[in-house]
Amino acid sequence: MVENTSENTEVTEEQAELSEQYRDIAIENSRHLIHCLSVIGQIEGHYILPPQNKTTKYEHIMPALVAIEQDQTIEGLIIIINTVGGDVEAGLALAELISSMKTPTVSIVVGGGHSIGVPLAVSAKHSFIVKSATMTIHPVRLTGLVLGVPQTLSYFEKMQERIVRFVADNSEITAERFKELMLRTGELVMDVGSVLTGEDAVAEGIIDSVGGLSEAIECLYRMIEGDTECSTQ
Repeated sequence: MVENTSENTEVTEEQAELSEQYRDIAIENSRHLIHCLSVIGQIEGHYILPPQNKTTKYEHIMPALVAIEQDQTIEGLIIIINTVGGDVEAGLALAELISSMKTPTVSIVVGGGHSIGVPLAVSAKHSFIVKSATMTIHPVRLTGLVLGVPQTLSYFEKMQERIVRFVADNSEITAERFKELMLRTGELVMDVGSVLTGEDAVAEGIIDSVGGLSEAIECLYRMIEGDTECSTQ
């Protein structure tokens, strides 16, 4: 007897969605087999966001990264980023995994790479951003119940220090300059922080190159072929 439950149907639909989102780019006449990973919408962490939110679920990305790193047929990974940010710990966890991969990785920011999207962008071995894209750098925020005790402020400081250290270690910007951009006043309405255009992000040393899809893929091909110099600048 075959059981056909709604739960099984939901699982099948979710698997199909994941297979579509995290599929390989396998073109017969391409130079190399690469995998495309998209980080779009809001990065969903430990709490489920409302259904109308476009999200990237970190519990789906993590096993995908493990599979990519193990698969010997996949020669490179391109990460396309258009995110408003989201869960800080989830985003930073993904960035740490990407930065520790041996598989050649290239990221490209299109639209926006805001908030925790900044560490994700710099986690790749080479990062690109299109001219029209923007990146917002601001202090860590916390939603929900906030206790007005010194431990809360200490938690904020430690979390911000983790982000600053990661970005500084994986890009050309210094920790001091990144903090300065993070705490700048007078640029954002009712907030502190900075908004950088694509060219500004490169000038600050956060992103490696201004470029689009063709530049990012060509850079990834060259990395696969052993060329570490793929900057278009």
